[in-house]
Amino acid sequence: MERLLVLARHGQSEWNLKKLFTGWRDPELTELGIDEARRAGRWLKAQGTQFDVAFTSNLRRAQNTCALILEEMGQGGLETIRNEALNERDYGDLSGLNKDDARERWGDAQVHEWRRSYDVPPPGGESLKDTAARVLPYYIQTILPRVMSGERVLVAAHGNSLRALVMVLDGMTTKTIASLEIATGIPLVYRLKADTTVESKLILDKDIDQDD
Repeated sequence: MERLLVLARHGQSEWNLKKLFTGWRDPELTELGIDEARRAGRWLKAQGTQFDVAFTSNLRRAQNTCALILEEMGQGGLETIRNEALNERDYGDLSGLNKDDARERWGDAQVHEWRRSYDVPPPGGESLKDTAARVLPYYIQTILPRVMSGERVLVAAHGNSLRALVMVLDGMTTKTIASLEIATGIPLVYRLKADTTVESKLILDKDIDQDD
């Protein structure tokens, strides 16, 4: 039985380009972001991948990435489930601020701690621990059962909601997760064992691209 789980961070958004803290704000994809999403779909198609269901967040950049990936794969009508649990972490008072401006206001060390620590939230926002507290129950209760039943599942979401999942899948600690970066538009292809642990992991990046 195939137990396929593919994680994909949305393509570059308008606020990624402007280096703004985004969180639950809802900017669109840039042209590059659209290209990244389509490229991810081509890569997955080239691997012979097909999906039975897709999950995404309540934010447009993830929803549009999901739709573009599926369109490139010829699966534009696939069942797609949206849920707030997969949203990016809420950056609270940092939302909408330029990252350089935030560093000038609070200092490099403080901003770095807010961005990369596991359990220190920015003012009015969520830490990665807080984000994991909503992502992981949704994964365990809703997404994982479908993977374990043999369905092939795509999750198109955000840097931090996916970091919470990768932390568990890859057995990372609260310290090692701090250094993990998840690139925009690069699919992470997992195959799971019968006990829900990871059998294999493949990162689809430019090294395997034959057409781009």
